[in-house]
Amino acid sequence: MTLRIGYVVNTYPRPSHSFIRREIAALESLGAQIHRFAMRGDPQALTDPEDLAEHARTERILESGGGGLLQSVARQAGASPSQMSAAVGLARRRATAGESSFARQLIYLAEGARIAARARELGLTHLHAHFGTNSTRVASYARLLGGLRFSFTIHGPEEFDRPEALDLAGKLALSEFCVTVSSFGRAQLSRWAAPEDLHKIQVVHCGLDCTLQDTAPLPSGPLRLVAIGRFAEQKGFGLLIRAFVLAQRQNPAIRLALVGDGELRPQIEAIIATEGIGDAVELLGWQDQAGVRAALDNAHALVTPSFAEGLPVVIMEAMLRARPVLSTYIAGIPELIRPGQEGWLVPAGDAEALAGAMLDIAACDHATLTQMGQSALQRVRQRHDIADSAGALLALFTHATG
Repeated sequence: MTLRIGYVVNTYPRPSHSFIRREIAALESLGAQIHRFAMRGDPQALTDPEDLAEHARTERILESGGGGLLQSVARQAGASPSQMSAAVGLARRRATAGESSFARQLIYLAEGARIAARARELGLTHLHAHFGTNSTRVASYARLLGGLRFSFTIHGPEEFDRPEALDLAGKLALSEFCVTVSSFGRAQLSRWAAPEDLHKIQVVHCGLDCTLQDTAPLPSGPLRLVAIGRFAEQKGFGLLIRAFVLAQRQNPAIRLALVGDGELRPQIEAIIATEGIGDAVELLGWQDQAGVRAALDNAHALVTPSFAEGLPVVIMEAMLRARPVLSTYIAGIPELIRPGQEGWLVPAGDAEALAGAMLDIAACDHATLTQMGQSALQRVRQRHDIADSAGALLALFTHATG
């Protein structure tokens, strides 16, 4: 039997959602048929041709308009008043518990009704949501309204900041299974799950296309570090600049490139200007996949100084380019990076330790960094091959729909 899966994401695609796009493509290569549902799109933010193509393949629920959503609700209420009553009851309880307002819960319910109706029209047999926030809530309403089984993937850290408000335990109870992207994520969800639902929590790593063989040699010359991500507090970019200042005072030859943008950019620019390190720090802005690869290839190592994470895909991308990684002892990161083998780990929030690690990298010879990069490449291929991850997901979907 061909699996016909509906993927549910709130806003899709986004530049930061390439891992979802890869996952869908890998499942399709294994014979599954995937229909993409998003509540909304953000085409203005897309520049990568693959993201633009994915946007064209995605059905956006809110584009049906309020009339379309109300029509789906009315049809579902007429067909099964008891199911609608149960869904409205859940909406009231979740509003009372503080997940969101009752009005917003009713919007999620209407979106779920629309997806349930479209799933029947398309002959889908299962829904899978990414992120344990409102996309999974929409899938849970679709389950209550149409009987369609669903599962979801939790990434963190946002879900683990508000596990009770987001009703992770309730969502897990309604689901067939939940995927976490690391053992850390499984442990966190297990804290809130009912004992009878613990078996539903499965670890499936985010994957990359590990058939890619080309890796650029490390650049020559003084140490060049690159950091890639959103300029947000949880990513630690402000701390990174402060740590870089400390390291550069002892080794003025060190250079740093930042790929990304975000709300902290003015603060980062102010620190760079105040410290007079504009010649040593390069702000590259957002880059497409080719630009990210080029930035990694121009660096000796990736630095990811995060305060809170799930398991950053950018770390896997750096390792696939045979680059060692400097990161922090948080979340799922220590499951992938072994200190002294694939890189360096320091306590989160410790600027002095981060600066010291930068100086340690600068003191490494070219052969040592190359060997660490090769170890990183081998490890990410072993643990994060998208073909393996898609195979594991396919098995879970098959069991859930059997």
